[in-house]
Amino acid sequence: MQKLQVASGKGTDSEKRKRKDKLVMNAWCWLFMALAVGFYILFQGYPIICSIQYSLLDWSGMTGYAEYVGLANYKELLHDELFWNAFFNSFKYTALIVPLELAVSLFLAYMLNNEKLKGSSIYRTMYFVPVVTTTSVVGIIMIFILGVQGPVNHLLTSLHISGQPVNFLGNAKYALPTLVVISLWKDCGTYMIYWLAGLQSVPKDVYEAATVDGANRRQTFFRIVLPLITPVGGIIAILCAINSLKVFDIVKTMTEGGPFYATDVIATYVYRSAFSSEIGMPRLGYASAAALFFGGAVIIIGLVLNGIKGRLSKSL
Repeated sequence: MQKLQVASGKGTDSEKRKRKDKLVMNAWCWLFMALAVGFYILFQGYPIICSIQYSLLDWSGMTGYAEYVGLANYKELLHDELFWNAFFNSFKYTALIVPLELAVSLFLAYMLNNEKLKGSSIYRTMYFVPVVTTTSVVGIIMIFILGVQGPVNHLLTSLHISGQPVNFLGNAKYALPTLVVISLWKDCGTYMIYWLAGLQSVPKDVYEAATVDGANRRQTFFRIVLPLITPVGGIIAILCAINSLKVFDIVKTMTEGGPFYATDVIATYVYRSAFSSEIGMPRLGYASAAALFFGGAVIIIGLVLNGIKGRLSKSL
């Protein structure tokens, strides 16, 4: 009987010690997270709450008086053609850029993941350099390169590929595809690094077994490697889609939403409504409603994409 009590006492002490260690570990985790959580609340959470409040007001942001209008701003959005134009342009841009970025970055990552490739680290650096280049600088340079009198048009006319200069950014037909190509070059390096991380997680034994079985590099990729990295690809696709829906800087720098709102996206629409005097007095409340409306749509799309990713992961 005494032995049972001693054993029971030891078990109780062991459980108490484990609970104490767990509490200490949780406390340290929260301590290290405190700074990040504080910054998130200060620079993300509080502005979101303010945006919800502003979206219910008729306010320019420049006066001390704001009239409460309830859901009037949201109702006005439903009949605003410029808002819906920017809304669908954002998704059009995403539909164009996401498949290209995923395919090109995966191709580059697979080529650079080859251990036999000499100077692979140099190539990785070259492809990643545009990512760390300031977007505004890229935009200004590209305006010069793609201008009517720029080197690209000079080359096209010199080689008789085009009879006359092409207005890449001033023509509504070419403006959005041009932005897509530039963004592809600018951001592709980021997703290349993500794909490289996924490819390097594939065991070398898999490649060796495929080589022994007589599979070439293309067969190894499509039949073995691609199914293994599909879960990683799902995460990359979600990140790529969310980032493309938030595009602003390259559009603002190069076209400012023109010509004739052909490249206007939600971010430029909200900026113009909230801070610009192009359309008269700024409307901070209306811009907040537009941003929240689009943010809700992005959240729904993110949840749908995450669900699709989960199903694909379970099926593999």
